[in-house]
Amino acid sequence: MKTANYTDFRANLKGYMDAVIDDCETIIINRGKDTGVVLISLDEYNSLKETEYIMSSPETVEAIRKGDEEIKNGKGIKVELEDLWK
Repeated sequence: MKTANYTDFRANLKGYMDAVIDDCETIIINRGKDTGVVLISLDEYNSLKETEYIMSSPETVEAIRKGDEEIKNGKGIKVELEDLWK
């Protein structure tokens, strides 16, 4: 995670955007007086929104927890990747 003030961010916009996209970097842009913004890639944003959506459903969260518990207890079923589309 990198931080920058607004002036530096503006002066080096391309470099910061390249770091976010190419290196999965998160940039915190401070604007003073405890305010600021966070710059993340579109992929990271979409991932966060998907997680938010999944976690908003108690039924889905419970199904995930139940499945995780079953795997930990040796009740999982091994499936080969190529068999998923058969």
